[in-house]
Amino acid sequence: MNGINDTLAKRNVAVLVAAQAFLGSQITMIFVIGGLAGQQLSPIACLATLPISLIVFGSMTTAPWLSGVMQRFGRRTGFLIGAIGGLIGAGIAAYALTIESFWVFLLGSYFTGIYMSSQGFFRFAATDTASEAFKPKAISYVMAGGLISALIGPQLAGYLSDGPDASVMRFFSSYMAAIVLNIIGMSLFFLLNIPKPAPPAPTDAQGRTRLELLTSPRIAVAVICGMVSYALMNLVMTSTPLAVVGCGFGVADAGNVVTAHVIAMFAPSFFTGHLIARFGVERIMGLGLLILGAAGAVALQGVELGNFFVALILLGLGWNFGFIGATTMLTQSHTAEERGRMQGMNDLLVFGGVTFASLASGGLMNCSGGNPVEGWAAVNIAMIPFLVLAGAALIWLVMRPKPANMPGE
Repeated sequence: MNGINDTLAKRNVAVLVAAQAFLGSQITMIFVIGGLAGQQLSPIACLATLPISLIVFGSMTTAPWLSGVMQRFGRRTGFLIGAIGGLIGAGIAAYALTIESFWVFLLGSYFTGIYMSSQGFFRFAATDTASEAFKPKAISYVMAGGLISALIGPQLAGYLSDGPDASVMRFFSSYMAAIVLNIIGMSLFFLLNIPKPAPPAPTDAQGRTRLELLTSPRIAVAVICGMVSYALMNLVMTSTPLAVVGCGFGVADAGNVVTAHVIAMFAPSFFTGHLIARFGVERIMGLGLLILGAAGAVALQGVELGNFFVALILLGLGWNFGFIGATTMLTQSHTAEERGRMQGMNDLLVFGGVTFASLASGGLMNCSGGNPVEGWAAVNIAMIPFLVLAGAALIWLVMRPKPANMPGE
């Protein structure tokens, strides 16, 4: 594509940045309060983070069919479905708090996952009208929209939920705020101008099968690194509010730590695309994995508030490099006709790993030690084998011969 086409791409990126900022605030807000509300509603302490897991599970199970909807009816339709899901989910969760039902609360979490799934496709939509040169930057800019959601979401959660009221109803206002965010955010999608993909003709190339895609080296490594980066970030972040509050700090402190974390997740996006273009996607992905390891090391040094801040900032930075790098590698490794098939399958696998991580997070935090300090240590130690797996896969990709002209090679 030429520079004229990138004018349209930049307009679409601006819309997606705004959607990431405003609609994305509900996810950062709910990730602060979801585990805390679950802890009060759950009949079993080990299930405290199950509401967060249901959000991610909802995202995982929605991704394949939502990708198909976007392939057939366009990005706007898929994004509107996601926002409607977020609105319904927040409403159900708010109702669940009034009747103190853990199981109804989980249902609301699942619907919230439909929104989270649609948000995951923002980064892919940014590349639909972009030139090859602009694609890494487009992904980075859209991810940078999360910087505003980092400022809005956790601070709203702290402001609306912190106070003398210790009942579960202290979280009600946050879910009402999520309803408002979804209503406001839906209007943004009518400003998108991404042409619907033309329906394939019988003579058109069909692209590779799912198995062929997943066994392509670059695609396989991109999926593995994307899964590990996102899953480990979620593993630690899900337990963070429980650990912060369990170690004697307040909900507002937990919100501030999560704010710092989400800022670190998205602020580097302003230059991550430039770094990928200059140094190569493999180096940036590798750096992300190293920083994730450093986050775990800092967390294991102690449970002072400063340790939480530094560890979660490093966690966010490592996720940014690892996940944006993996997304960039993936978009460079499949053809246009393979897009809907591959992107939906990628998010199914990525959020499958994240679902497992969020489920494990509550169990490790609440049931693997006698106190929050031991639980927090278990969460961070659990990162090690997965970092080794992703690092080994990336090293293998870099060292193997580069023969073929296939996109996945």
